[in-house]
Amino acid sequence: MKSQTDISIYFHVHLVSDSTGETLVAVMKASTAQFVHATALEHLHALVRTPAQMERTLEQIEARPGIVLYTLVNDENRHRLEQRCAELNMQAVSILDPTLATLGRYLGEAMSSEVGAQRHLDEQYYDRIKALDFAMAHDDGQNVAGLKDADVILLGVSRTSKTPTCIYLANRGIKAGNIPLVPGATLPKDVISFKKPLIVGLVARPERIAEIREQRLASLNETKASAYANEISVRDEMLKSKRLFAKHRWPTVDVSRRSIEETAARIINIYQEHKR
Repeated sequence: MKSQTDISIYFHVHLVSDSTGETLVAVMKASTAQFVHATALEHLHALVRTPAQMERTLEQIEARPGIVLYTLVNDENRHRLEQRCAELNMQAVSILDPTLATLGRYLGEAMSSEVGAQRHLDEQYYDRIKALDFAMAHDDGQNVAGLKDADVILLGVSRTSKTPTCIYLANRGIKAGNIPLVPGATLPKDVISFKKPLIVGLVARPERIAEIREQRLASLNETKASAYANEISVRDEMLKSKRLFAKHRWPTVDVSRRSIEETAARIINIYQEHKR
C-alpha cells in the first residue's frame, strides 16, 4: 500500500501570454519545483493578442481546468480572461503585477504597456548572438588560438557539461569556449599564456562521470568494456585535472549535483569577481 508521501498530484497549469511566454514558463518551473509530490501538466498559450485567439485559449482552459498564470498587456484580453476564469471558479494569477506595481511606485512612472517590451533587438541581443556563434566556433577544443578573445574558457574531462554550460553562458552574453582534458594529451600551451579569459575547471565525482559515460556508450549501442567508463580510469582523469587546476590556481566548479543553470550561475559570479 502506498503511503501518502508516495502519491503524485497531477494538475493542469495554463500559461497565457501575449509574448513568447518564457517568463511564465520560468516562474512556473521555479514554483512547482518546490512541491515535490506535484507534477504540472503545462499548457503554453503564447502570442495571444486578438479576441479570437483569447476565445480559443479560453476553450482549452475550460476543457482542462487548473491554475492559470498570465502576462497580458491588453486590458480587454486581460479582463476577458479574468472574467471567464471567475465564472469557471478557477484561479488566475498575473505574475508580474506585484513587481510592476512596486517599480511604478518606486520610480514614479507609468509602465509602457508595450507587448514584449523586453525583447527589443538592442545591443544586448546582438551580444548574445555573437556569444552563441563564438561558443559554437570554439566548442570541444576547436580554434584554440581564437580562445584568446573569450570571456571564459571551461576545462574539464569528458561529460562534465562543458558544451551546454557554454551555450547557457552565451545566452547571458558571455563569450565562452571549452577544451576537453583527454588522457594522454597535454593542454595547449597557448591557453596558459592567455591574459583576457577567465579559465574555470569543471570537476565532478568520478562515479557520477562513469555513470554518465556508461549511459552515453549504451545510447551508441557500444557494449565492449572501455576505460572511458571505467570508474578507476575516470578517477585518475579527475585527479589529474584537479592537479592541473590547482597548479595554475584556476577556480573550479563541482558539477556533480548542479544543473546547467546552477553551474553557469556560479561561473558568472566568479567571472564578475574576476572582472572587478
